[in-house]
Amino acid sequence: MQKNFDRSLDWVLAHEGGYVNHPKDPGGATNMGVTQRTYDADLRRRQLSSRSVKLITMEEVKAIYRSQYWDKVGGDELPGGLDYCVFDFAVNSGVSRAVKFMQRQLGVKADGIVGVNTMEAVDRADVEGLIQSICQARFSWLKKLRHWGTFGRGWTRRVMGESLGVQARDTGVIDRAVYLHRELAVIHAPSYREDGSGARAEDGERSLSATVKELITSGKGWTNGGALGGGAIALTQLQGPVAYALAAVLLIAAVTAALYFLRSQEAAA
Repeated sequence: MQKNFDRSLDWVLAHEGGYVNHPKDPGGATNMGVTQRTYDADLRRRQLSSRSVKLITMEEVKAIYRSQYWDKVGGDELPGGLDYCVFDFAVNSGVSRAVKFMQRQLGVKADGIVGVNTMEAVDRADVEGLIQSICQARFSWLKKLRHWGTFGRGWTRRVMGESLGVQARDTGVIDRAVYLHRELAVIHAPSYREDGSGARAEDGERSLSATVKELITSGKGWTNGGALGGGAIALTQLQGPVAYALAAVLLIAAVTAALYFLRSQEAAA
């Protein structure tokens, strides 16, 4: 909803903080959540010379967030609460990914574009349930990223708050989005902490261990009628040099399958 933009932006900026350039943050140098790359593109569009993102003004920040994130997720047209939920996700992880997550929960084609079919599905949806399912899917995805060990605490606080689920006094996206939808007069705002909640979360930073785990649990890594699985079982029956050689072959096959699956997932995201 159009009236929710300013409030939603305040909540987003509470996590993004000021200028940071954490060596493990995929976004690189960032100020108030705007990366140097995004700021450079905005300056070029306005035919202005490049300058450090440290110098960005609040007016520029607000304009970038509206044009590059809020408008692209259809913030003015989405129901209250859902607008903020998807907006925060887009800022942290990209517009296309945020929209695709919403579309998958709606059961429509996940093309990353908020069009007529998506909006019709939104109109039919249980908005509170949709908000919660998006946040839970987002949280599950975040836990698979390579930098979860560094930024996981902050990402958890950002999306889920201090406790999982929806609590009246909690300040996760899931909490505030639900209560924004209910149009509560008082909604507790998050406070800034240096815990990595503003670090950019991208699929390219997915951990190999998470990918391998998904391959195993989903069965996608057990190709050719269970070749890898059968090989693993056979390995337990062997000893000595033969076992070592088979272990090496299985390891190479597993890593190859994991990398192939990761690339296919990135292409689909």
